[in-house]
Amino acid sequence: MTRKYIWSDPPGQTAFPVAKAGYGFIFAAAFTTVVFAILGWTFLSIVGLGATFSIWLFFRDPDRVIPRDQDVVVSPADGKVLFAGQEKENPYIDGPCMKVSIFMSVFNVHVNRIPREGVVKKIDYYPGKFFNASLDKASVYNEKNAVFVETPESKTICFVQIAGLIARRIICSVQPGDEVKRGQRMGLICFGSRVDVYLPDKSRLNVFKGDKVKGGTTILGYMSDDQKNESSDFANS
Repeated sequence: MTRKYIWSDPPGQTAFPVAKAGYGFIFAAAFTTVVFAILGWTFLSIVGLGATFSIWLFFRDPDRVIPRDQDVVVSPADGKVLFAGQEKENPYIDGPCMKVSIFMSVFNVHVNRIPREGVVKKIDYYPGKFFNASLDKASVYNEKNAVFVETPESKTICFVQIAGLIARRIICSVQPGDEVKRGQRMGLICFGSRVDVYLPDKSRLNVFKGDKVKGGTTILGYMSDDQKNESSDFANS
């Protein structure tokens, strides 16, 4: 069966789109590199050029096509699945739930996306520490931003942007009351981080620990447990 896709955001107008939050970092690195070059400091100029390219690479924001399959929940981030399974208790959804934790290294795209269409019901920010985001305790103790979405089925899902060891800025561009689309860009976390997704207990997961996922494109699971198991790890770079 051929999968159908949609654009949740208009495609970018440049060949190599970059998240707006990265403009200042890229400009600062490029300006410093130019100053080094003018002063004739060759080694520092080369280092600055490498740093500018690395920062540009970190803030890349590729367009993604979003699967239209019924009931699907897509990945909110690029990265590696650290955990996929049931949790009996959690601070976001009453009772047991299905949880997927995704670790984003500095080499991943860090733009976050909406996992499932609906209405943003509330956003809770929690100040905290900055443990390595690959550790389980990061979900509990680190600084984080929890976004709650009520789906068209009147179910609640929650996805949590979690700061990491060197990630000190969480950006969230949606507000309570916003109607959001599946796969829509909604923010990012600067320089290495984690996103946890909490789904209703009857949801069926489509990923396993160790899987690599792509934001907006990989299907994490289905809101109900009666969907056919279909792999969706199609990716845009």
